[in-house]
Order: sequence, then C-alpha cells, then structure tokens
Amino acid sequence: MKIITYLLLLLLFKNFHCHAQITGCTDPLATNYDALATQNDGSCTYATTTILPLTSTQLPNEMEETSALLYNENQLVTLNDDTHSSLYQFSFQTPQTFATVQLPFSNVDWEALAQDENYIYVGDFGNNSTGNRTDLKIYRVAKNSLYTSPEVDTIAFSYATQTDFSAQATNTTNFDCEAFIATDDKLYLFTKEWGSKQTSIFEIEKTPGTHLAQYKTTWNCQGLITDATYYSNKNTVVLCGYTTLMQPFIVLLYDFTNNDFFSGNKRKINLNLPYHQMKRITTENGLDFFVSNEKLVQGPINNPAKIHQLDLSSYLNPFYNTIEQQKNPIASSLVVYPNPVASMLHFQLANNGLQYTVRFYDASGRLIDQTTVDEQHTAYELKHQLFSKGSYKAVFSSENSSEKYSTSFLVE
Repeated sequence: MKIITYLLLLLLFKNFHCHAQITGCTDPLATNYDALATQNDGSCTYATTTILPLTSTQLPNEMEETSALLYNENQLVTLNDDTHSSLYQFSFQTPQTFATVQLPFSNVDWEALAQDENYIYVGDFGNNSTGNRTDLKIYRVAKNSLYTSPEVDTIAFSYATQTDFSAQATNTTNFDCEAFIATDDKLYLFTKEWGSKQTSIFEIEKTPGTHLAQYKTTWNCQGLITDATYYSNKNTVVLCGYTTLMQPFIVLLYDFTNNDFFSGNKRKINLNLPYHQMKRITTENGLDFFVSNEKLVQGPINNPAKIHQLDLSSYLNPFYNTIEQQKNPIASSLVVYPNPVASMLHFQLANNGLQYTVRFYDASGRLIDQTTVDEQHTAYELKHQLFSKGSYKAVFSSENSSEKYSTSFLVE
C-alpha cells in the first residue's frame, strides 16, 4: 500500500511539474498567445503595427547630427558624432534653449550614451567608415562631476570575434555599433550590422582598462540598430533603428531571462515617419519615450533634425502590471477582464475570503465611482453617465491588507 501511495504521489508531482513548466508565448498582446503557457519561450509574434509620435519638435542647428540621447535629471542630453566634444542639455518643450557641457576627451566617432546610478558612458565606437578601428573606446564620466570638472575613465575594447582588420568599403562592416546599455554589472553593445541587417550583443566589463567584448547572441532585426535604452525598474530594453528603405522602427524587448535580452518578447513597431534617419532613443519612465532623427538632405528629401515623443504605455503596461502582480498579494489574487470593456467589468478572485473596495478614476485622477467585490459579487456594470470612451484606472484595497493594486482599462 505504501508503494502504491508513493507512486501515485510521484505521478501527481510529475503532472504538476509538467503543467507548471508549460512553455510558449505568454504575452496576451501577441497573435500566438498561449493562455496555458507559464514560461515564456520567446516565440511571441505580433501583428504589424505602425504608430505616430504624440508630438515632434525641431532641434537647433547645433544638434543636427544628434548622435546620442539620454534622459538625466529631468533633462534630455544629446551630442554630435564627430564634430566636437560637447554635450547639449535641454528640455523637450524648449530645445532651442540649451546648456553646453564640454567634455575633456577627443571625439573620433561618438555614437551613443548610456547611464547607471553613478556614471554616464560615452560610446566612441562608430566604425562604419572602414570597419577596422583598433581604438574603440567607452568613456566613463562620474555623474557628480559632469557639470563642474568631469572625472573621466576609459574602457578600451575590441570585439572577441573580429579577426579581420583590413579596410572595408564604407557602410559594409558588421562591426559597427551605435547602441549600448549599462546594467548593474556590465555594458552590453548592440551592433549595427550593415552586411547582415542583424544585430549582435556583446558584453563588456564596466571597469576601466582594456577588454575583449564577448559575443553573446544575434537576432535578425531586418534593419540597422542605431540606439538602445534600458529601463531597469521594469527590466525592459527598447531599441530603435531603420531599414535600408529609411523606414524607422523601434523594438520592445521584455520578459527576458537574466540579461539574455533576446530570450523574451521582441516586438517590432514601425514609426510613421518615412525617410527619417531615426538615430536615438531614451525614456523618462518606461512608458513615455523620446526618439530623435538627424538631419537628412538627399534628393527631394529634406528632413531637419527633430525629437519626437512616443507613448508606449498600451504595449508595455500589460507586462508591467504582471510584474506588479508578482510583487503584490492583492494583485496576485485577482484578474480584471475584458479590456477594453463595453458595459460589464468582471473580476476573477482567488478563494481567499477577502472583500475588496474598488475605486475607479478617470485619466485626470478624478474619482468616478466605487464598489465592493468578493467571491459572490464578481462583476460591475459601468454606468454610462459616468464612463465615456477613454482610459480609466481601478484601484483595489482591502481592510485585511495594507497593500493596494491598480490596473488600467479602456472603455470602448
């Protein structure tokens, strides 16, 4: 009898373990979403999507090459790629009014900025001219010295996989780079591969010295990657770039494992800005992003340098809400659906005996209505005199917990 019981328990455990480890697409926004999948395998595919900027602003002539972009201390920072050694700091609303910071090192081909808590990193690794630079560098500037007397260290590197250093024709090398990010312990470069139209990730130590950039992985982005930004609070990377037909795009990388950035979701979104050489991207809060294009004059094309604001909340908030659910006891016990909603909002609750107060707020933060939900009352009928079409927030609280949870939904 004991042997039979043991075998039954073992079988149940195996079935549970297999069920708990179902791999597939876990993103509800994907076309191949698998509701039974519990572990994301990076297979998600998405419908072709094109978006417009919320607004665009022309940059002054001093920034027409805009070869990097960073959001730091509530200001945007950019620089040019090879004309001088200045940083420009400005607000999105008034870029014509800017401050200039002179950096005490030479500019061979600056192509990107990255940052962590203590440092700003300047990537002098543009390599498209002949593809054989042997002086690739990343300058590390202490943030607390940037606007006084910049304290600078140098991180020199070469690519571990580059063995041929003979000169190549302009814009043909796969060892060009214009994008990198700084995590807690490493720097990660995303190559701009003119030949393959792919991008590869290389990892570098953040410490000053001479290093080999170690190859990690490659993804077929079908274009030229020109910048990257990392929102560490929600473990999200967003790339920007353009195709050979000058169609700009962004790529959302999220729900990846550790620092294997291509192991999770890879959602490519086109920008409705044809013939814009989109070069740089940064973010304020992981939802609102800024992208800039450099000046492009070519035949009938005459696009000045501009900076554009993008709202990516509808694409990233579902993932961010999932992260909050994992942290929050209330969030992990309920599901709100459908979204968008026409008339009846439903609540799927865990069997925990709790009652929740739900407060509904409009986009301006005004309290619209409130109700209570528990295991006997799991639906709320929207009062159309209160709810018009638009975005709303539902905030949940319980007398039995100090935690709160909020989720956004659309009324159609």
